[in-house]
Amino acid sequence: MMDKIPMTPAGLEKLEAELKKLKYEDRPAVIQAISDARALGDLSENAEYHSAKEQQGFIESRIAYIEGVIGSAEVIDPKKMSGDVVRFSATVKIVDEDTDEEKCYQIVGKEEADLEHGKISFESPIARALIGKAKGDEVTVQSPKGPRDFEIVSVDYI
Repeated sequence: MMDKIPMTPAGLEKLEAELKKLKYEDRPAVIQAISDARALGDLSENAEYHSAKEQQGFIESRIAYIEGVIGSAEVIDPKKMSGDVVRFSATVKIVDEDTDEEKCYQIVGKEEADLEHGKISFESPIARALIGKAKGDEVTVQSPKGPRDFEIVSVDYI
């Protein structure tokens, strides 16, 4: 039995969209590419055929993986949560106590983590340090450059 995989509604929606694209666009396209490559003749030296078969393997593997993740998903809607304590799906604003630099992160599942968009996995060191803490608390995060101290400025569930 697989453990539940926490994710936000947006994360689930993104995975479902990728699955739909893989099944209804990418899979038929690669099947057509395999068919076209077969028509070219000798398969032993047919680079197009081997490339298409490799792509088909990747697509089928990704479909199976996403279906497994979706089947194990535990959707946690931040709009149904509140409070000042950091939990999964919280959007947390922190300030670096050394540089006074402010950062804002939403704590999400590992499948939807995207640092460029301020989404960090609940398994990341910074998220693990923040979970369970509240607005005004100070946390220390072990980074490659050594320990870094942050203060939690705000906790929102949006």
